[in-house]
Amino acid sequence: MILAVILIFIGGLMAGGVVVALLFRNSRRVRAFISKRTNEREAAAAAVQLRLASGPSFVAVGGGTGLSSLLKGLKGYTRNITALVTVTDEGGSSGRLVRDWGMLPPGDIRNCLVALSENDDQLRAFMNFRFNQGDLKGHSLGNLILLAATEQSGDFKNAVELVNSLLAIRGRVLPITTENVTIVAETEKGETLRGELTVAKHGRDIKSIRLEPPGVEPVKEAFSVLESADMIILGPGSLFTSVIPNLLVEKFTAALRQTPHPIVYVANLMTQPGETTGMTQLDHIKWVARALGRFPDAVLVNEDIIPEPLQERYRAQGAVPLTLSRTDEEFLSAKKCRVVRASLLQIQDGTVVRHNSARLAETLMRILRKTNSGEEL
Repeated sequence: MILAVILIFIGGLMAGGVVVALLFRNSRRVRAFISKRTNEREAAAAAVQLRLASGPSFVAVGGGTGLSSLLKGLKGYTRNITALVTVTDEGGSSGRLVRDWGMLPPGDIRNCLVALSENDDQLRAFMNFRFNQGDLKGHSLGNLILLAATEQSGDFKNAVELVNSLLAIRGRVLPITTENVTIVAETEKGETLRGELTVAKHGRDIKSIRLEPPGVEPVKEAFSVLESADMIILGPGSLFTSVIPNLLVEKFTAALRQTPHPIVYVANLMTQPGETTGMTQLDHIKWVARALGRFPDAVLVNEDIIPEPLQERYRAQGAVPLTLSRTDEEFLSAKKCRVVRASLLQIQDGTVVRHNSARLAETLMRILRKTNSGEEL
């Protein structure tokens, strides 16, 4: 038995030696083979980059996780993406940095940068790492990187542009404004609500909403990207704290109203406890139209049914699915606002409802193609 094992071992060494000898004898062929495969991979990568570089131009307006989901899908079709992100976040790490350092809130910007990066899963773990002790407890590493870049450059927009280039993202992320702004709302009862956190608790009671100080200046790049865009996308995202704040930057919205390019609102999947409790999908769309000054050209609505056990879980938290009736669709059609229904639902870990990034981007591409060819949506 032992002799047999030894013979097998020696035979293996001899076979290995033969293989090594053959490799040395054919080293030129091996190098040529490796070179060919390397060239093929480089050519394939170059073809992908060329396709992305020649893709359509999108301007995505919003904030929060909804905008991040959208960007993650769009980057598979083009690198000509500009995300214009709200800067009214007051919670968590972002809120602390606003109060302690006077910088604009970096959280939504950070999430968008990660979503547009080449290796978003790896970068997300790095940028979203949160310290759990000491003075840094609760802060994410990505927020601190943006803080350091702001301190170094002396300007938040320059800091974001710097991180844009360092991460080599597929697109560009910009704050909608570099001014410190606050959301202010008036309720039906005449109460004044100040700040994102307060507004988010009383959305159903809001009669009007604005930014303070008035006359906020948008970043100058916002105008140029509107001119070159093939499509402008609003949402998805929290109605009063992610989507509408950008539309309250009056000079930007005035330019947006004049664009000849299609404006598409991506409707939310669920109501948001406090912020949109008791509101319908049509209520959401009417608020967007009110802030925009006209109805969007199209509204993208999810047609998938959320499983009942998951609906029950959300109802316990005060949230329900948003749907659009045929009567509501007829109302929007009369306003020259097309309704596009698509399968957009993704359930994460069996418990969380999100937009499916890939199907969302695919549907928007289809809308753009039909718009360009003059077809019905």
